Amino acid sequence: MAEAATATVRRATVGDSEFDRDTALTRREPGVYDIDLSAGWTIISAVNGGYLLAILGRALADALPHGDPFTISAHYLTASQPGPAVVRTDVVRTGRTLSTGQASLLQYDERGEEVERIRVLASYGDLDALPDDVRTTATPPVIPPIEQCFGPEDGPAPVDGSSAITDRLMLKLDPSTLGWALGQPSGKGEMRAWFGLKDGRDHDPLSLLLAVDALPPTAFEIGLRGWVPTVELTVHVRCRPAPGPLRVSITTRNLAGGFLEEDAEVWDSADRLVAQSRQLARVRLG
Repeated sequence: MAEAATATVRRATVGDSEFDRDTALTRREPGVYDIDLSAGWTIISAVNGGYLLAILGRALADALPHGDPFTISAHYLTASQPGPAVVRTDVVRTGRTLSTGQASLLQYDERGEEVERIRVLASYGDLDALPDDVRTTATPPVIPPIEQCFGPEDGPAPVDGSSAITDRLMLKLDPSTLGWALGQPSGKGEMRAWFGLKDGRDHDPLSLLLAVDALPPTAFEIGLRGWVPTVELTVHVRCRPAPGPLRVSITTRNLAGGFLEEDAEVWDSADRLVAQSRQLARVRLG
C-alpha cells in the first residue's frame, strides 16, 4: 500500500528570512555600510520606501547603543534603484533610555559619484523596558477575516501598477477598499488589509517600518492612478508585535496642491497598536 507523502512547509524566522537577507548590511568601517538593494522589493521600477526605511533602521540599530526604533523620520530625496548602495550613519546623542542618530542612503550616478537617496533622523530605545500602562481611545480596524479578503493573486490579471514586492508579501485587502481595482473607486481615502511576509516570518520592529508603506496608495480609492512617491515618512513604533498577521489601516483626509497625507495604524494579533505613521506623498493630477 502506497503511503501518502506529507509536505512540511518551513516558516521563516526572524533573522533567517528573505526580508532579513535583503536588508542585511556589510559594515565597511564604523558608521559606513554597504548593501545591494534587491529588485525583489520594487514598485514598478523604484525600490519600495518601507523596505529602504527598514535598511536604514537596521543600520542605526547597529550604530546606536539601543536596538529598537521608537521614532524614525525619513525624507526621500531621489528614487532608489536596485543595485549597490552605501549607508552612512552618525550618532547624534546617546542617553540612558534613548539614543538619537541620523543616516543617509546613497547610490552612484553614471560618473561614479554618490547621490543621496534618503536621509533619516531617528530615536532608539528598548521596547521591552517600556511600562505596561496603556491608555488609548484607539480601536483596531474592522476588517473581514483573511479568507474573505483579496490579494493580488486573486485577480484575473495583474493589477495595473503591480510590482515585484507583492510576491514577497501576504497582503489581503478589505473588499470595501478594493473599488479601484474594479474601476469603481469609492472616493474615500481608505485602505485596509491583513499584512504579513510571504515566507511566514513573524514581525519585529524593523518589519513594521515596511508594513506602513506596503499597501496600495489611498489615492487609488480616491480615483487617481499612477505612482505616488513618498516625500516624507515618520513612523512611531509603540511596542514589539505579537506573532501572527498584522492589520494595517491607512486613511487620507486631505488632497491639495498635488500632495496628500497618509495616516497609518498597525495592529498586531493581540489587538495592540504597535505602530503609527504619517507620510506626505505627491500625486499626479489629470
